Amino acid sequence: DPEWKGAWGANPPFHTPTFILTHHPRPSVEMEGGTTFHFIDASPAEALETAREAADGQDVRLGGGPTMIREFLAAGLVDHMHVVVVPILLGRGVRLWDGLEGLERDYEVEATSSPSGVTHVTFTRG
Repeated sequence: DPEWKGAWGANPPFHTPTFILTHHPRPSVEMEGGTTFHFIDASPAEALETAREAADGQDVRLGGGPTMIREFLAAGLVDHMHVVVVPILLGRGVRLWDGLEGLERDYEVEATSSPSGVTHVTFTRG
C-alpha cells in the first residue's frame, strides 16, 4: 500500500533508519522523530551491510518473521538473538528452525523461565 505510514502513528519508536526487506521496493518514508523506513529488495548480507553503514557503528537489530530470521541465521549473520517461547500449541505456521540443524554448535544458549510461563532463550555466537 503506497499510503502505508507504519503501524505506530506519526512518530514510530525506532528513531533510526529502518530497512524493510521486500520484493516490491518503493520510495522511503520519513517519519517524525528520526525514523525513516527504507524498502529494499536485497539479500540478507546486502541488507545487513546497508544497515551497518546507516548505523555508523551502532548495533543493528533484526526484526521479522521466521522466514526472514531463518535466512539471516543460515547466512551466519546473527551474533546475538533473543527468542521468547510462549507455551501455546498452535500446530501450524512457519517454523523458525527448519533447515538450521546444528545451529546450536555456533552459539552459547541460555534459557530463563519467567513467572508468566514464557521462556526467554538467548543465543550468543561463541
